[in-house]
Amino acid sequence: MTRILVATDAWKPQINGVVRSLESVARALYEFGAEIEFLTPQDFTTIPLPTDHEIRLALASCRSVEKRLDGVAIDHIHIATEGPIGFAARRYCLRMKRPFTTSYHTRFPEYIATRTRIPESVTYAFLRRFHNAGCGVMVSTASIADDLNKRGFQRLMHWSRGVDHRQFTPAKAEAFDLPRPIFLYAGRLAPEKNVEAFLELDLPGSKVVVGDGPSRRALQAAYPEAHFLGTKTGDALAVQYASADVFVFPSRTDTFGMVLIEALACGLPVAALPVPGPLDVIGTSGVGVLDFDLRAACLAALDIPREKARAHALTFTWANSARQFLDNILLAKSADQCCLTASPGLSG
Repeated sequence: MTRILVATDAWKPQINGVVRSLESVARALYEFGAEIEFLTPQDFTTIPLPTDHEIRLALASCRSVEKRLDGVAIDHIHIATEGPIGFAARRYCLRMKRPFTTSYHTRFPEYIATRTRIPESVTYAFLRRFHNAGCGVMVSTASIADDLNKRGFQRLMHWSRGVDHRQFTPAKAEAFDLPRPIFLYAGRLAPEKNVEAFLELDLPGSKVVVGDGPSRRALQAAYPEAHFLGTKTGDALAVQYASADVFVFPSRTDTFGMVLIEALACGLPVAALPVPGPLDVIGTSGVGVLDFDLRAACLAALDIPREKARAHALTFTWANSARQFLDNILLAKSADQCCLTASPGLSG
């Protein structure tokens, strides 16, 4: 059995697409004769991220990570994030000349630019050096791959996502005592998610917000007419999707948007902006409306048949995602295409 170690700074109790993707792929990989062992913040002392206390940063020194990696029998190392654990694992691989792959889950340059004055070009330069030292960079969509390629990222590999069709299903629908139609947002409540663009819309019926994050208090105060339900996961989240009329996705910075296919699996059509993520997941499928006029998209999405949304979601499976992940690793190793040299500013 192929044994893969995944080094990730994103882990439980965080609730996000990175964590859900890694957990789901790990389960699916058993069917392909592979298993994943995780190196996560749970293995270290952590401190809260200054700008978002719900996210814990691991106090993972290079030496402590190297000791842990030296003590496990693994065939490949995959670095999922560009945080302290990912940085230390990368340094170990370069020093020991061990092949490794990385993945690009989060558009940090755009996220950081919304919260600080750091230019996107500075963060992209850092990320480019980080990722180009490995055997390959796994990205979830063609749009993101094209953008990264233009920015000088090398050895890009496609790694899509899946959805649990048994958990996320139209059968979970319940009758909510809210004025119809119900427009739903589900996800992190943070500045980069652009949730205000949804809440500011003049829409009929009700607006429902599922999720939590650093912006929740301010959003609730500014938009008291919206229904904020807090964090929902698993079956409880599926009920929200299946019971709403349109899923609204206002983000401009997601690399994929797993909530899109979760909503579609529940028969919920999508209204979103025509940006990477929605362009790749929805595209010209007809299961959503992509328009920079988000209000027009919301109203037009009401006419999309729910069975059409469900059918499109069935094309996304965790088995396919796991197969892509494993194929990328085998290709990177067999092609012997690793740089395995430290890049300026990232070697220590």
